Amino acid sequence: MAAEATAKFQNPEFRPDFRPEISPAMTSHDGLHFWQFMIAGSIAGSVEHMAMFPVDTVKTHMQALGSCPIKSVSVTHAFRSILQTEGPSAFYRGIAAMGIGAGPAHAVYFSIYEVCKKYLSGDNPNNSMAHAMSGVCATVASDAVLTPMDMVKQRLQLGSNAYKGVWDCVKRVLREEGFGAFYASYRTTVLMNAPFTAVHFATYEATKRALMEVSPESATDERLIVHATAGAAAGALAAAVTTPLDVVKTQLQCQGICGCDRFKSGSIGDVIRVIVKKDGYKGLMRGWIPRMLFHAPAAAICWSTYEASKVFFQELNGNKNSGTVT
Repeated sequence: MAAEATAKFQNPEFRPDFRPEISPAMTSHDGLHFWQFMIAGSIAGSVEHMAMFPVDTVKTHMQALGSCPIKSVSVTHAFRSILQTEGPSAFYRGIAAMGIGAGPAHAVYFSIYEVCKKYLSGDNPNNSMAHAMSGVCATVASDAVLTPMDMVKQRLQLGSNAYKGVWDCVKRVLREEGFGAFYASYRTTVLMNAPFTAVHFATYEATKRALMEVSPESATDERLIVHATAGAAAGALAAAVTTPLDVVKTQLQCQGICGCDRFKSGSIGDVIRVIVKKDGYKGLMRGWIPRMLFHAPAAAICWSTYEASKVFFQELNGNKNSGTVT
């Protein structure tokens, strides 16, 4: 009887249905628990957004049409205008809102991605379609968490006189515009981030795999460079192709603030028509340079931090394969 039981567990086709926490599928997935993916993602997202926040501020100013202070699409002009009119601290206005939202949102983002990737990839870890679909699932969930604080962050970025701070903005928006204002851009955000994350994750996984194949013998020693390079490439490409929807998102989140247009409906088509009418089709690409300058290093920081956190947890769990680049 003992020999028969042993043979079953040695059979690679045998998968026990009970006690899933010790199933081979779970232990083979980077050797981490769900909550560890959440913590790693939270750390990575917070570090990413805090480090790159000034660039995000420049991008927001460039994308906000209307009678807002900055009209030019020049990154240099935008940077100088903010610095001269409001001072260095203006580049960090709204960072508290992002600090509140980034951690929880990225915890959801990466944990959902890892779970979906595990089940959608099946026996093929190089399935780019599975990576893309996993990214879409992750962004739909994480955007529901981040969108309200992202709206607050962008309104604070545009001017020091409109609101006294994060909680003043939250209270006034609730009182004057209602709860729906926090999610006015959610549909646009999802429509933007779905292709963004699809391109981002597929590019990241493919680039990482290609870099590892170039020098597999040193992949372990150079994994930080691999993750950072793959992340930068993925972030830059995804940012470039989704800039028009990011402009629409900024318009919806900042409407009525600092002289920006207020829209009768949250229709993406209406916003696009207003942008094209006022600034031509080039208006849909406003801020694409700082957007790429944000997402390339941000993704490099995010992925390298995330993978480093995963290695920490692997070593904490006593995973003998913690040295493997994942």
